[in-house]
Amino acid sequence: MLTAIRPHRDDAVLAASGLLGGLLLWLLGLHTQGGRPFAAPWVSLVPMTVMAAMELLRRSAPRTALIVGTVMLVADQFTRGSLATILMFSDIMYAAVLYGTPAAARRIPVTTLLITVASTIGFLAWFRRPEALLIGVVTGLVSFMPAITGVVVRNHRVAAEAARLAARQTARLAEMDRTQAVVAERARMARELHDMVANHLSAVAIHSTAALSIDDPDTSRNALKVIRENSVEGLAEMRRLIGLLRERGEDDAPAAAPTLASLDALVDQTNVNGASSGLVCTLEGAEEAVAAALPTPVELAAYRIVQESLTNALKHAAPGPVVVRLAHADGELTIEVTSVFGTRPGPTAPGSGAGLVGMRERVALLGGRIVAGAEPDGDGTKIWRVRAQLPVTEGTMRE
Repeated sequence: MLTAIRPHRDDAVLAASGLLGGLLLWLLGLHTQGGRPFAAPWVSLVPMTVMAAMELLRRSAPRTALIVGTVMLVADQFTRGSLATILMFSDIMYAAVLYGTPAAARRIPVTTLLITVASTIGFLAWFRRPEALLIGVVTGLVSFMPAITGVVVRNHRVAAEAARLAARQTARLAEMDRTQAVVAERARMARELHDMVANHLSAVAIHSTAALSIDDPDTSRNALKVIRENSVEGLAEMRRLIGLLRERGEDDAPAAAPTLASLDALVDQTNVNGASSGLVCTLEGAEEAVAAALPTPVELAAYRIVQESLTNALKHAAPGPVVVRLAHADGELTIEVTSVFGTRPGPTAPGSGAGLVGMRERVALLGGRIVAGAEPDGDGTKIWRVRAQLPVTEGTMRE
């Protein structure tokens, strides 16, 4: 079923304007030529009216409008002619290039150029007078120039559309980058929050459970002391994280990140927190790692890996030694934390599994390697070992 093609409003205005203008010229008796086979004045209204009707199709059916318009232009040459018919044809030629198919936009200018050149040469050879060149000029003005104008406008529209597409693509990429940055920042903050607070809260949970389960004043007093110390330190860490999250002014100094020089205090705190569980923590190789002047990201990652490993040992390790070893060699910093694998008596704190995930993320961001798991020891027991290797690049070394 054929659907009616509704002409564009601008096309309707052009058609009405051309028809009314042509009628006005016809009433005034202004024609483009005389002495034609169909010399009756009213005959010139036929091609003019059909040409005005084709103006209605210039946008919706440009090929049909051009074919019929060309026939009407030729027919107009056998009448007294009308300037309105010629002007409307030039507009149809322009629209055929602008709104037609890409193939039509390529072929029509070439075709009109060949017609212009052929008509100029043909009429010059026929009349053998210089005035015959004017026919070629008029042919070019009516056909070739509108076609070229259509090509220029079409190219500008294509370029503008390509620029708009590129702008939208850039906006989408920027939004994707922003979303990825937000996700990465949230993951980083989650790691920081977990690593800073989990150690203190684990100690609070273990010692508070011990204080509630053991009816001994000295035990309760020691447990409350440890709980208070971890609570105060946890609050201090939380305030530091909140300071990082807030918008800082220009005069605010950047918050200091923990370094490997703070591992002694971390190990001492772990010994206090794990004394009731039979854990004895020792630190080896810290002096060599501190003297190596490692990049800040490497130091922070190493500190957090040790902190989380000690937190896991406080939660899950059986009574026995917890050894933290650091080694810096061949452009890598190696962190190794071992503890006795198994069950232990007394209160424990639940684990979330986020600690190992955070450690792996930190190591992956620096391009390092990490292995964590239980393995047999030489004396027949099992140990839990966390071993991370962080590359130290010379381009990020501190002065």
